[in-house]
Amino acid sequence: MASQENSKPLLLSLLQAFYWCDESLQNYFRARGWPQVTRPQSMVMAHIVLGVNRPSDIARNMGVSRQAIHATINQMIELGIVSLTDDPTNRRVKIVTPTQLGETMHIDAQHAIRMQTEELARRLGEEELRQVTRVLGQDWGPPLLFDPPLSGSDA
Repeated sequence: MASQENSKPLLLSLLQAFYWCDESLQNYFRARGWPQVTRPQSMVMAHIVLGVNRPSDIARNMGVSRQAIHATINQMIELGIVSLTDDPTNRRVKIVTPTQLGETMHIDAQHAIRMQTEELARRLGEEELRQVTRVLGQDWGPPLLFDPPLSGSDA
């Protein structure tokens, strides 16, 4: 097993990287004059881009309540970024879709992400960035299950 004496735990490193990316994106949006988008709103947009557009699925993926996601989506509707429409496969269900403004912001976000990638390549080195991207992009398999649950002394 690799030594972690001089490094942060994986989860904290991933979280720090996510925060860096999200804050950089927020700074880009601010510089472009776009509406202020919160981190939860940014995460909802990421889900939509990935094809997850039912509020209940977004809530489950983010580990928050459906009520919390609906509050976030309603804020985004007020900003004019998304709308709720009937799901064509099930009229009883709503899906979140980007508005024209949301689509334009998404195109701008793609540009910001390209700029972030170029800057990280400059800061970390192209080969290091390629390695990190390759490793994080691999299929890690299903999440671990623990049965029976471990007690504090077993960990």
